[in-house]
Amino acid sequence: MTDPRVPSRVFPRAAEDAQSAKDSVSTPQTENPAYRLAFQDMDFLLREDLRPVRFQLELLKTQLLLDEANIASTFVFYGSARIPEPAKAQAMFELATDDKSRRIAERLVEKSRYYDVARELASKVSVLPRDEAGKRQFVVCSGGGPSIMEAANRGAHDVGQESIGLNIVLPHEQAPNPYVTPALSMQFHYFALRKMHFLLHARALAAFPGGFGTFDELFELLTLIQTGKIDPIPVLLVGRAFWDRVVNFQALVEEGVVSERDLGIFTYVETADEAWDAVQRFYRERAAKEDAAG
Repeated sequence: MTDPRVPSRVFPRAAEDAQSAKDSVSTPQTENPAYRLAFQDMDFLLREDLRPVRFQLELLKTQLLLDEANIASTFVFYGSARIPEPAKAQAMFELATDDKSRRIAERLVEKSRYYDVARELASKVSVLPRDEAGKRQFVVCSGGGPSIMEAANRGAHDVGQESIGLNIVLPHEQAPNPYVTPALSMQFHYFALRKMHFLLHARALAAFPGGFGTFDELFELLTLIQTGKIDPIPVLLVGRAFWDRVVNFQALVEEGVVSERDLGIFTYVETADEAWDAVQRFYRERAAKEDAAG
């Protein structure tokens, strides 16, 4: 068989069938919801018994978009949605009207420097060249929201590089920050799938001061490394004063609920330079061990 005119497919594409269905003659049968194509029937797709399918779709869509963008690995940034950049933090402090709000605003002013640290670190990691296969490494990935997340995406934007934002549907409106690359701005319904995508490609992670969401995401990663479910990656806790104040890791050792070696899973850093140096040191040491072993 030498004729090159063998068709690549014989079935119509889904989009073609979808258009045909849309253009079908209106009858009592075609207007009934039962007649809709399954993949066009939102009432069907949103049924309780379709949750496993929605899980799969939410996992698959993001993976396909990252693959198409040639993203091999990410540098993930966790942190509060409530820590503004320094100028805005100072303005909040000046607007405080009582002692309690002033104390909180003062602490936010102290932590606002981490906005600049996140922004600088994101700029540093975003300028790495593509690897030999044309894949991009350490692409900045945040939760897509404001404050520390915004700083991370903004740092990549500062140096003309793309970055990822994994946003989530919440009861209150939350739009992606303006520095996320539009084609890499994704929205999730399920926290579990969002957290999975944070870690599937993560090859380094920086956790900045944050609240419940930051703790949830960080401690899941620490548990995965502690239990050997994933290979270790550099985990950076930015701002030791904050972390020591809100989590007494040493007390966990003294209480016998974690081992001393578990405290080696993470590294405290204060600046963007320290953070990036720690990541590079981690991978140099890893390469040296691999070379020595084989």
